[in-house]
Amino acid sequence: MNYKIVADSSCDLNDELKEKMDIGLVPLKINVEGRTFIDDESLNVKELLKAMKESNQPVKTSSPSPGDFLKEYQKGDNVFVVTLSSALSSTYSNAMLAKNIALETSNKFIHVFDTLSASIGETLVSIKILESIQNNLRPKEIVKKVEEYINEMKTFFILESLDNLMKNGRISKTMGHIATILSIKPIMGGDDDGTIKLVEKVRGSKRAFNRLVDIIGEQGERFEDKILGIAHVNALNKAEELKKAIEEKYNFKEIIIVETAGLSTAYADDGGIIIAF
Repeated sequence: MNYKIVADSSCDLNDELKEKMDIGLVPLKINVEGRTFIDDESLNVKELLKAMKESNQPVKTSSPSPGDFLKEYQKGDNVFVVTLSSALSSTYSNAMLAKNIALETSNKFIHVFDTLSASIGETLVSIKILESIQNNLRPKEIVKKVEEYINEMKTFFILESLDNLMKNGRISKTMGHIATILSIKPIMGGDDDGTIKLVEKVRGSKRAFNRLVDIIGEQGERFEDKILGIAHVNALNKAEELKKAIEEKYNFKEIIIVETAGLSTAYADDGGIIIAF
């Protein structure tokens, strides 16, 4: 059977995963004070970070159009689509609209997964789809297995910088500056409905990362059957240190590290770390 995995550009991949999975990535757009960055292979993440730091305005993003998704849907007879949480973006609804348009003129199998996550969460969902395809599951069996996986998956992230939260009005500038002065690092996470929640506020980067490692044990189980993913924003050393700390404490089947592309960079900001398992 002819299968195709499609994802929006929040699905962060390393070179090995890009080669192995052959995912059709549909780019979002990122606007920084009138300058538009297209989140595709040509994007320079360091240039995006520089523009974000130099701007006092909030970063704005726009979802791919249904037409952008339709182009990728043409590349397979059984199409599995992986999107950002529908609570965070209109990407899911545009992918669904593209599905409805495609099915008016074809009998393809198309399923759009709302990951209730982003970044490395999308990556892990895509890996689960590929594993299911390789295990010769039928399309509806793949949907069932992957939806169960999404409902069990946990996503957490630590922000090194609070600049974007202040610019977007998520926290007041006064609170943001106080938190920065006191070196408070918020540990954020995904809620059951795919929204973002504050999990804990921890003082100091090292304490925050130690606490994140502990939270994995409190929130997860059956680690030997699971892959844990780490996405970093321009912070490879930090990601590798986190991987080592997790390996010393838990027996995950595999731990993978990816660098964020544009969309995840725009929200997690320089030094940010995102994990999912």
